[in-house]
Amino acid sequence: MSDFSPGQRWISDGEADLGLGTILSCDHRSVTVLFGASQETRTYSSRQAPLTRVAFGSGDRVQSAEGWSLTVDDSKEVDGLIVYIGENDQGELRELPEARLADTMRFDQARDRLLTGQVDRNDWFDLRFRTLHHHHRIEQNPALGLAGPRIDLIPHQLYIADEVARRHAPRVLLADEVGLGKTIEAGLILHRMLLTGRAQRALILVPPSLTHQWLVELLRRFALEVTLLDEQQSLAQAESNPFESGQLILASQEWLFANPHRQEQAASSDWDLLIVDEAHHLDWSADQVGPGYACVERLAKAVPGVLLLTATPEQMGLESHFARLRLLDPDRYHSLDAFREEEQHYVEVAQAIDALEKLPAGGRDTHDSVTEVIDESDSLALLDILANPESSPEQQASARDQLREQLLDRHGTGRVMFRNSRRHVGGFPERRLHLATLALPSAYRRVLRKLERDEDYLDELLIETGLDHPDVLIYPDATYRALSDDPLNAEPWWQIDPRVTWLLERLADDGEQGFANDKVLVIAHGRETAQGLAEALRVLGGLHAPVFHEGLTLVERDRAAAAFADEEEGSQVLVCSEIGSEGRNFQFCRHLVMFDLPQHPDQLEQRIGRLDRIGQRHAIEIHVPLFEASPGERLLRWFSEGMDAFAAPHGVGSELFNAFGDALAEALLDDEALEDVINETRALFENRLAQRDAGRNRLLELNACRPARAAAVTAAIRELDDDPALTRYLDQALDIFGVDSQELGGGLLHLQPSPQMLDGLPGLAKGEEGFTATLSRERALARDDVQRLSWEHPLLREMMGRILDGTMGNTALALLKHPAIPAGRLMVELVFRTYCPAPKRLHVNRFLPPTAVRVLLDESGAVLSDKVSFTGLSKNLRKVKKAMARDLIRSRHDQLRDLLTQGEQEAERELPSIVESAQVRMRRELDGELARLEALARLNPAVREEELEALRRERRELDDAIEGTRLRLDAVRVIVTVGEESR
Repeated sequence: MSDFSPGQRWISDGEADLGLGTILSCDHRSVTVLFGASQETRTYSSRQAPLTRVAFGSGDRVQSAEGWSLTVDDSKEVDGLIVYIGENDQGELRELPEARLADTMRFDQARDRLLTGQVDRNDWFDLRFRTLHHHHRIEQNPALGLAGPRIDLIPHQLYIADEVARRHAPRVLLADEVGLGKTIEAGLILHRMLLTGRAQRALILVPPSLTHQWLVELLRRFALEVTLLDEQQSLAQAESNPFESGQLILASQEWLFANPHRQEQAASSDWDLLIVDEAHHLDWSADQVGPGYACVERLAKAVPGVLLLTATPEQMGLESHFARLRLLDPDRYHSLDAFREEEQHYVEVAQAIDALEKLPAGGRDTHDSVTEVIDESDSLALLDILANPESSPEQQASARDQLREQLLDRHGTGRVMFRNSRRHVGGFPERRLHLATLALPSAYRRVLRKLERDEDYLDELLIETGLDHPDVLIYPDATYRALSDDPLNAEPWWQIDPRVTWLLERLADDGEQGFANDKVLVIAHGRETAQGLAEALRVLGGLHAPVFHEGLTLVERDRAAAAFADEEEGSQVLVCSEIGSEGRNFQFCRHLVMFDLPQHPDQLEQRIGRLDRIGQRHAIEIHVPLFEASPGERLLRWFSEGMDAFAAPHGVGSELFNAFGDALAEALLDDEALEDVINETRALFENRLAQRDAGRNRLLELNACRPARAAAVTAAIRELDDDPALTRYLDQALDIFGVDSQELGGGLLHLQPSPQMLDGLPGLAKGEEGFTATLSRERALARDDVQRLSWEHPLLREMMGRILDGTMGNTALALLKHPAIPAGRLMVELVFRTYCPAPKRLHVNRFLPPTAVRVLLDESGAVLSDKVSFTGLSKNLRKVKKAMARDLIRSRHDQLRDLLTQGEQEAERELPSIVESAQVRMRRELDGELARLEALARLNPAVREEELEALRRERRELDDAIEGTRLRLDAVRVIVTVGEESR
């Protein structure tokens, strides 16, 4: 059969993707082959043609050009052509000449490729086996999806991400205080859901000022590439729905909320997850619904998973907070009055949780305070153990922990809302307030003195300047500018304002009170003030200070922020209007200058929160220049004495402003009235803090981070971080895929394409420079320009996926020299792999990832798998030239078929135990979770019935999928022994 004859079927050794070829013509010098599937014709030298004859044997399944299939039982040769004999799908005995084989037949499976002489490099086979081993291990790691992102391992963030991403279609409110990492939590949830198949498409809606920040964060921290959609890009796709242009779509809320047509297109797309940042800006009341709220409500009804982000869940009022929860579960949160009544019950639950710490020694009252809030038999049994003095300390500790978990689970909004506070998380820097009292310049003083003498002048001033009350009092530079027609106001305001001189002196001072060696963020209320201040720094101090205000485009704002952030050549100062205090993070800076003060406590906290964030390593130095005996100074007293606003965030500022804002405005010119306002504010402030600590917020804090769970997740991540196998695997994979790796020192390496690199690797386009990377989490966090390589990095996942999903390394032939084994003996190393077809959303890999079953046979059929390890065998193997490999396979064709069949039978014996172990793991986890949620649903309506039904359905589908697991041959290596003299 080695001679060429027209009609014979051959494949190209070097171009296997051409498919099955047919000999068109041949003579003693050349042979011409038509590859019908790819419509390519090749002519080769008949003596050195890189071709392998296709010959199928008993049990092989072949396809005809007409579309029917045949299971080969026997074959015969007629005029140099093979005729296959066997049964079709209907059980009928038929013959199929090889000339009538389908051109589209592929030889992707290891068996087909081996028997047709297609063999890969031996190191490819090694890499394939190791890839399967590591993939099996990683897919079962509880940290999957959380270990890869470039983040600090902050317990509360990891707990929230782990808890939420485990759920079917999670619908939650992420409401951590400013600076605690809500964006990171949302990114972690999204990243894990994408990796585990829980989600494939997500829509992310953010304020326009934050679109580029989200874009960069998702790429830099999570290696997620998103499509930033705006009207210009949408118009470019006029004939299609622009929301279908990517899997992850990021869009401006302002753009979408104002465009009904785009809302229709967004709603008509299929999404798995909706993420909405700064959700407190969505306006809703029982009487009126804002356009933004209406848009999100419509999307939330259609999208299974919803994440709402807000740092101020209640500061806009209880009604506003209810409106956020209503978006997540309108059936559960259908009545504002019922929600208010439910809130009253949370105090009792919080007291019961605190009482657990006092048992069993707390007395009858302590015991009764717990009994009042539990009525489940399992909880009462635990309480009896805890209250029994004869119980061992271990039994009491276990009962206490279980009771605390049950109370947190079954009461409050903790299942739909996660809120961590600074005092609960801890570890935040101190805030230090520095006041600089300055004399009023004459131009400002004239207005203020006239206001103090003439009560009617305020009304005249409001009309004359067009400013609002109390802006006209708090921002004297704005009043000065508005009165520019006055001949006494001819100079620019910044030339007569002593705050400018004070700032310039501090910027030049390298002493303890100066800023000379530090970055400084300056925030002013108004855009014109910020622009004028930047001009003053340039003209009077020769300082270039980028300015950040609402009049800039997003790109211009990004440039200003980047110029400030650059450590080497960046600007010392960034001047912002009020918009600079929302959304942007400047934790690398510790000096905040409030050139003036905002009126609202929330805006004050937003300003401080730009610096006081996770990652801040220094105390926050807050500098406020004040005019003596001015409205601004009185406003500061209200902030400081009325609510300790500069010391720490407290979450009740909006309520205090709503209660006393008008009275405060009237008291800005009256010290006696101001004292009354401050005293009343302080009383309400302390009352609200006491209520918060006693009720729902206490429950939320306890529920927002379960330390034991967070510690377990952190430990699992550390296990992957410190995995020594990653370095070894990476070195081997980069070499085989043709990526050059150069050590740079300090734990850094530079990856770049080699001329032989395989196409399509993330970040490594041919002709480009590549990128610098590290395996160290700490080094990656310290340098934004360095990528962190992990098992979850796109490059690693692409290489592993290409190996597991393709044919790379699924066949090999090697030589073994061993003194105890005679030359010419044959061994076959077979790697079988479990195949469990199931929808990706089930994430069956957490219970049964592709599992390797290795079978090593000698030519007599003896099983050597337990006697000879994969690693031990691989170390002693030699490579062989492909031509010799094909000759060896051809000469042992029938023997190999028999060994393949026997190996399959051996592997099948392992399958039942693999399936049983996976089912046990699945049932243990899902049955326990289902029982917990069913018990929880009886007391806490935050557990939705559709969530319970989804979990039941998931369990049934997983059970069926795992039960249907089969084995298939993934890779095969033929090993031939050689004598001492062989090479």
